[in-house]
Amino acid sequence: MKRAGILNRHLAGALAGLGHGDGVLVCDVGMPVPDGPRVVDLAFRAGVPAFAEVLDGLLEELVVEGATAAEEVREANPEASALLHERLPALVLVPHERLKELSAGARLVVRTGEARPYANVLLRCGVFF
Repeated sequence: MKRAGILNRHLAGALAGLGHGDGVLVCDVGMPVPDGPRVVDLAFRAGVPAFAEVLDGLLEELVVEGATAAEEVREANPEASALLHERLPALVLVPHERLKELSAGARLVVRTGEARPYANVLLRCGVFF
């Protein structure tokens, strides 16, 4: 059994299979989950696990070369907006409808228990070398 890092076997396995340019949608319980990508649903109850906890865990495991979130996060969820801008300095903001369109191309969806609006981000995988 792993001692550190991500222990959820479904998530650990999905992350191991990602390649350069693959998309990972980290989303709240309200974000529509697109058909097609692998889904790892971590939601246990409202707020558990929190978006911030899941994002931080993923950022420890992944190399991220780009990220996209909904521009509506700035007004509707300033806490999530601050978190995203702090963790992902090159964050690109697009209208929420566009984020949903882009999410359809994700290879993996990680659903958190977050129950606040627009706590969603699409990460683009990079390479470690």
